[in-house]
Amino acid sequence: MDFDRNRRAPQGFADPGLPLDRGDIVVIGAGLAGLFTALRLAPLPVTVVAAAPLGQGASSVWAQGGIAAAVGEGDTPESHAADTIAAGGGIVDAHVAEVVASEAPARIADLLRYGVPFDRDLAGHFALSREAAHSRARVVRVSGDRAGAAIMHALIAAARAAPSIRILEGYEATDLILNAGSGDGGRVTGVRLVRTEAQGTGTFDFMPASAVVVATGGAGALYSVTTNPMYARGEAIAFAARAGAAIADAEFVQFHPTAIDADIDPAPLASEALRGEGAKLVNRAGERFMLRLDPAGDLAQRDVVARGVFAEIAAGRGAFLDCRDSIGAEFPTAFPTVYGHCVAAGIDPVTQLIPVAPAAHYHMGGIATDLHGRTSLEGLWAVGEVASTGLHGANRLASNSLLEATVLGARVADDIRRLVAPSIAHPIAKTYRAAPDRPLDEARRAQLIAVLRRAMSEHVGVVRSGPGLEKALVILREIAAEAGDDMLVANMALAGEVIAGSALVRTESRGAHFRSDFPDPMAALVRRSVVTLADIRAICARGKRVGGAAAIAELCL
Repeated sequence: MDFDRNRRAPQGFADPGLPLDRGDIVVIGAGLAGLFTALRLAPLPVTVVAAAPLGQGASSVWAQGGIAAAVGEGDTPESHAADTIAAGGGIVDAHVAEVVASEAPARIADLLRYGVPFDRDLAGHFALSREAAHSRARVVRVSGDRAGAAIMHALIAAARAAPSIRILEGYEATDLILNAGSGDGGRVTGVRLVRTEAQGTGTFDFMPASAVVVATGGAGALYSVTTNPMYARGEAIAFAARAGAAIADAEFVQFHPTAIDADIDPAPLASEALRGEGAKLVNRAGERFMLRLDPAGDLAQRDVVARGVFAEIAAGRGAFLDCRDSIGAEFPTAFPTVYGHCVAAGIDPVTQLIPVAPAAHYHMGGIATDLHGRTSLEGLWAVGEVASTGLHGANRLASNSLLEATVLGARVADDIRRLVAPSIAHPIAKTYRAAPDRPLDEARRAQLIAVLRRAMSEHVGVVRSGPGLEKALVILREIAAEAGDDMLVANMALAGEVIAGSALVRTESRGAHFRSDFPDPMAALVRRSVVTLADIRAICARGKRVGGAAAIAELCL
């Protein structure tokens, strides 16, 4: 697999020289990326594997802001791409940004056809919001802050009605099945599944597949403070890395600066759209602290705002969102989702400040793919947050995530349709029971997961350091050793190791990756990192003083 040193998109597996195996087209994950891909694959038969009932386990449902697209008067895809590149800390793949921005209006049109009721003004034009680091208002929304829920409602209805889609609810993928491929590497020919309610029993099923699409979402639940649902544990990164897949930009984890600080897990989100409408960040003394940190103030890039909020809390001054003057009495109708979260936490945002804190929100890194969603493993595609296309670089531009899910979902579907004939992609009606493993007991599993999440938040969080990352790696490897055959804990520990190890070797600060011991960016490191699991373990095994340009160069395959 060739990764261009000029930061072009990674090339995925070559067209197979041997026919793909018979079996289902399996889409693992039922958020926006998974469902959109499955719908676009029609009439090919698809099995969608969902960990929870549709709509209950996906981060997409919780997305408040909307979808960024150049659909407003005077806006252009070129401007959208330029904003994306500017926000990404110097390592956005410009070609990927241009392609995604140019295809955005067509994907908005697709969502309209699926029945998504985007907000419009009296003249029928889209009602657009401006969010941080966008040069203009271009975020298409639904009922102010209900875009994710509305989009998912429409796609779930379409998927349930589609005769080509079989939905397998209550199953999670834990590993990939590999056979010999056309080249030197293996080919993905199926997935190992576990019933969600059977996690911890050691009972698994195998599902053969002609093609596997990973669309499992992010890794926020590896952290003790996150806006992500419990299923966003980064497990697909772990089982893809274990199978030999290349992982890109894993060190870049975006922390949303304004999760509602109310000791709720997952933490409810106070959407960036609030600041777009004029809400202000203040500390306990009423000081607008972001004004002294960045010329853009409260609408600075997310990584800048997250560190500003983190610093105020660490200094004991607290951080709050003041919506009283800018939104005031309109809050319940303008932002009903956030209003509901505040009320549930005992806060009246019309008259009170909203306490906020940074929370793990979005993983810019993931399984490395090209612009067709192809990974380095033949037969495996990835789409959505679990993938790393180069669109987000070191810092995701607000509301580009749902957009990427639709644009790449369409491209993945088009690619699979070209490779998989209907005679090959026939659904296999049953899964095959596998020999049981020996998992941990439930209480010990919960203890290890709690330790893992604390270690990730404390040492691989908003502010990192070499000693802290080394400590996290020790903890993660100890957890992995104790996990043994417990695939849930083992996968979480491995995903954490990939993130922490990638962060350790990038000895600079860039975008969402901030090192207190290397607080400045380095010109020699203006490149994406692409690693395999063997790379991470080999470099981290050399000792404490790892990283820098030489290490990053080794990670650019």
